[in-house]
Amino acid sequence: MSRERGARTAGRGRREVWSPQPRQEAFMRRFEDEALYGGAAGGGKSDALVCEALRQVHIPHYKALILRKTFPQLAELIDKTLNYYPRVFPRARYNDQKHVWRFPSGAKVIFGSMQYTKDRIKYQGQAYDFIGFDELTHFTYDEYSYLFSRNRPNGPGTRVYMRSTAHPGGIGHGWVKERFITAAKPMTTVWENVDIVFPDGHTERRRKSRIFVPSSVFDNPALLRNDPDYITRLASMPEAERKALLYGDWDTFSGQVFTEWRNDSERYTDRVNTHVISPFRVPDSWSIWCGLDWGYSRPFSVGWYAVDHERRLYRIREYYGCTGTPNQGVKMDPAEVAREIKRIEAEDPNLKGRRISRVGDPAIWGSDGTESIGALMERERVYFGKGDHARIDGKMQVHHRLAFDEGGVPMLYVFSTCKHFIRTVPSLVYSEKDVEDIDTDGEDHIYDELRYVCMENPIAPRLRKTPPPEMYDPLDLRMEQQYDRYDFYRRY
Repeated sequence: MSRERGARTAGRGRREVWSPQPRQEAFMRRFEDEALYGGAAGGGKSDALVCEALRQVHIPHYKALILRKTFPQLAELIDKTLNYYPRVFPRARYNDQKHVWRFPSGAKVIFGSMQYTKDRIKYQGQAYDFIGFDELTHFTYDEYSYLFSRNRPNGPGTRVYMRSTAHPGGIGHGWVKERFITAAKPMTTVWENVDIVFPDGHTERRRKSRIFVPSSVFDNPALLRNDPDYITRLASMPEAERKALLYGDWDTFSGQVFTEWRNDSERYTDRVNTHVISPFRVPDSWSIWCGLDWGYSRPFSVGWYAVDHERRLYRIREYYGCTGTPNQGVKMDPAEVAREIKRIEAEDPNLKGRRISRVGDPAIWGSDGTESIGALMERERVYFGKGDHARIDGKMQVHHRLAFDEGGVPMLYVFSTCKHFIRTVPSLVYSEKDVEDIDTDGEDHIYDELRYVCMENPIAPRLRKTPPPEMYDPLDLRMEQQYDRYDFYRRY
């Protein structure tokens, strides 16, 4: 919601229909190629997005695209445009069949959806000067990044850019958090270098920019005046929903699978009420395990775990085959991966000279008559046993290990150097098709190899104790100057 003016004169005979509140204005003034607005509920995200799409409708060839994951989810946005657009442009017309606004100049604002990744081909060959994603965390990175190719001018004189809104949670939570939240402090421009090789052989370096603009109900006094109890309803929700929707907390959110997860950098040394700890020299008497989840176009994951005398697991090293783009594999040959595994085990002080038990994805032993991935690795003298692929049992073993006892000690620790585990596993969400299992469209490769190792070292459930939540408001920019909870992700 914003400051809406039903009949107020805005000067020179024009009527002011809508004006942004301060945080909406800050979002709409940004120059970056990409901007994400929101985090918490009630910040006026939808109003800002549909009004931003109007910025260039005076240009005849301008085309804007506003997306939700499914078309029924667009209903609220369309209702907002039916309220605002005709009052600003009385001759604008909405085609309910084509879901397109056409303006007197000839400009268009189009509503679309992308329920499945394959639906992106609907936009193949199209050009949109402005692209807006509502609830970006409902989309995968593949879906979002594909629209980069559609974000281009339809003629001279238009500005080409993308804007998004989001709450924490959803299948895209992990990549959105990495791209916008942990990449830099709020209201800080992130610059990304892109090298382009031209046909004549010369290379040019270009730059792209993006930013996160946080907002919450506290930034929306108009909403609080109209509905003072809205903030009360948010505060009375269950903890995960309350922290995400009221405070925009990206570490706890609705739909999160492993809600036990804690990463407290102040406890890395004493190892209390945190899963992430500082690395240390593993005692020689502890056993070592290695897990593998294979991937080619998607990332592969190799993780090494130490097991102490109380059967506690420590993830001490990882080898993750990712390009740097979320959930995109490096397409390495299995033999090459095996050789790198051997090199790591020969050089890492915690692995060198140790007996290592390995277990892997049973799918690497194919049954189609061709030489399997497992066999190709065995040619390099790297051997993996077949892992237990029981998904629900494996998931429960991970829950058992993440649970804290009364002393704040879990049965699974992760070295702070294992950045991909810390990035991906806490961001996994439940599947909409199987509510007991995770959504496999997410970046679940490290989780899978963890599952195989856990099933080889099963433990009984423990009495669960959740550590007290951090007293931290992620929307308080003054607190950001004193304590940056996401600095860990930027240091590695």
